[in-house]
Amino acid sequence: MLPKCARLVMPIMTVFGLVAAAHAEPREVTGLAGVLGEWELTANVTERISGSTRELAGPLNLKHVGICTIDGPEQKNGELRLRISGASTRVTGTLLIEGTECSYSADLRISKTGS
Repeated sequence: MLPKCARLVMPIMTVFGLVAAAHAEPREVTGLAGVLGEWELTANVTERISGSTRELAGPLNLKHVGICTIDGPEQKNGELRLRISGASTRVTGTLLIEGTECSYSADLRISKTGS
């Protein structure tokens, strides 16, 4: 079972490489989610630009890599959206999984800030 939305930790650190180099070609985002990093996150995102805002969005796969699994690792599919405003250094990440939306916001100049 996927942890509650509020307990997911967005792998926002993986965004740093995307922010500087993303153009229209697909990019892979990988990281860990969950209180103990028990979910492996993989997404393939493509950049879309609207005014001064960049959005990287695409399909997402979460795989449970914790020690408590029955009949193999649990997997969830959804969508990852990363929004980067051209006027600031803020990035917002959103996970959409089985009808549940989780968001995380960070300042690209600071290594760890969530809301």
